[in-house]
Amino acid sequence: MASTGAVPENANEHCPGPESEAAGRAEGCAGCPNQEICASQAAGPDPDLGVVAERLRDVRHRVLILSGKGGVGKSTFTGQLAFALADDESVEVGAVDIDICGPSLPHIMGCAGDEVHRAADGWSPVYVRDNLGVMSIGFMLPSDEAAVIWRGPKKNGMIKQFLRDVEWGRLDYLLVDTPPGTSDEHLSIVQLLKGSITGAIVVTTPQEVALQDVRKEIDFCRKAGVPILGVVENMSGFVCPSCHGESRIFYPTTGGAKALCAELGLPLLGSIPLDPRIGRACDFGSSFLDTCADSPAAQAYAGIVAEIRRRVEGTV
Repeated sequence: MASTGAVPENANEHCPGPESEAAGRAEGCAGCPNQEICASQAAGPDPDLGVVAERLRDVRHRVLILSGKGGVGKSTFTGQLAFALADDESVEVGAVDIDICGPSLPHIMGCAGDEVHRAADGWSPVYVRDNLGVMSIGFMLPSDEAAVIWRGPKKNGMIKQFLRDVEWGRLDYLLVDTPPGTSDEHLSIVQLLKGSITGAIVVTTPQEVALQDVRKEIDFCRKAGVPILGVVENMSGFVCPSCHGESRIFYPTTGGAKALCAELGLPLLGSIPLDPRIGRACDFGSSFLDTCADSPAAQAYAGIVAEIRRRVEGTV
């Protein structure tokens, strides 16, 4: 009987994980949309892995920002985290945007329209501060409206170039902004940074429709061997800038990120309330913590950044 192409109900349950020798070949892989890329990676080590490792030898911490769900503010969080870390002038920060079809970091970080320059040792990141460099395909597009219509192998090749061909130099943090889901880009970055990922930060909003996808992202991390630093709940409420009263916009019908973390044994890094000025800061490419330091959202960001540093730098 010919295959219908449907994903078996137990496929996810029996997924061997992308790092397994059986990846793409196990019974549970049948019908999975990532079957081909998993099988190709399991066929043998990528000959460029050593080159990537050498290029990133002076990068201390590699942190993935994941969401599972689109529209939860993952790229916004990545950009503001990068700005916050770079506020300490002794800390060198890099941010790489591997959302190939929807690059937004250049705009969020105020460097849209800049160009990537080729140096003697490879591409040079675009620097928004002396200690903060950014790399994104957005710098290479002819216009903001230009669509990237690529299949998986070409996207994976570009991600490899961001790591292999960019002269990152010495970094304390390399933040990786990923697209929603658990697909080509995620498999590529895990494979290319094999065994050297410091951890992942998972961003969600309080409602169950987002938490469902976050559970899938957490399952991906565990199967791929990616440590999870913790969960950030974004848009957890709206704090009125005048009366400071708080209203729930996205109601946590199942308990939100707090209940999720208790269920799955993960740390909740913090909750960030809605503040329209966050969107304004992203539109103008500025640091929200610098421009609105007294807001509840900025204070929440500061607490989360401090907790991330505490965990990443090994003080827990």
